[in-house]
Amino acid sequence: MEKRLLLIVNPAAGRGAYKYNFAEAMHVLSKGGFRTTLAFTAGRGDATRFAAAAGEYDTVACIGGDGTLSEVLAGLMTLPSPPPVGYMPMGTANDVATTLGLPKNDALSAAWRMLDGTPHPYDVGGFGDKEYFAYVAAFGAFTEVSYTTPQDQKKLLGHLAYVLQGMQTLGKIETVQTRVTYDGGVFEGKLLYGSMSNSTSVAGIIHLSDKMVSLGDGVSELVLVKDPVNVAGFTEVLDSVLSQRFDSENLLILHTTQAHFEFEKPVAWTRDGEAGGSYADITLRNYPCPVQLIF
Repeated sequence: MEKRLLLIVNPAAGRGAYKYNFAEAMHVLSKGGFRTTLAFTAGRGDATRFAAAAGEYDTVACIGGDGTLSEVLAGLMTLPSPPPVGYMPMGTANDVATTLGLPKNDALSAAWRMLDGTPHPYDVGGFGDKEYFAYVAAFGAFTEVSYTTPQDQKKLLGHLAYVLQGMQTLGKIETVQTRVTYDGGVFEGKLLYGSMSNSTSVAGIIHLSDKMVSLGDGVSELVLVKDPVNVAGFTEVLDSVLSQRFDSENLLILHTTQAHFEFEKPVAWTRDGEAGGSYADITLRNYPCPVQLIF
């Protein structure tokens, strides 16, 4: 039986890599029983608008980076019964693809995975009252890297561009006085970094253990990095994260359904690698399994 597929394409993602085997990927989807309608984005918000009008499709898929997937999920959250979502990753960091084990920057392999994969329940993050994120909302050290790295560097250097830009921010990292209320507890103090996520990979820099993360359990991971005071303390936190020991006294990893952040002044956030605005008071929450991702 033929199935209707809406394929949302971000032609700017992944250095335009989708076009190299796009025709072959479309052929695979057609042979697999999909009648595909293409929708190309031209700017921010287009993927959300396309997905919000996709209620009559059997499946929605997107070709793009994590930001494109984030927009698609935001659109699907407006539907009473959203169709399953396929992800064909084309981007630089591709944290969601890393978590799901999806092929990156290869439309043909991603098309085969869509056919062979299974829809899995997937939690979506809520940012304030009306906005969403696919896998992470964060503030503090390195969180600006993904949207301050010049586009020409991203195209030329790929993931290395993020690392180099992150190193450049070391000299201007600041801590922020924060009060965080989460399930069963409150933290109050200076933080170097804070995030709420549903992913094993964040910005290609922080990697959580597979044992810590379940994508459809209705619970998100709250990561708080306290003020390390000095360079030695910062190095110790970084080593704890990179080695996946997570044993630093300055590192808290908690599991929660919601987190309310209060700051002395507005703090800049990122959502799924894009600028998320500045807030002095914001609540993040986990929406348990409103969508299904195919992997």
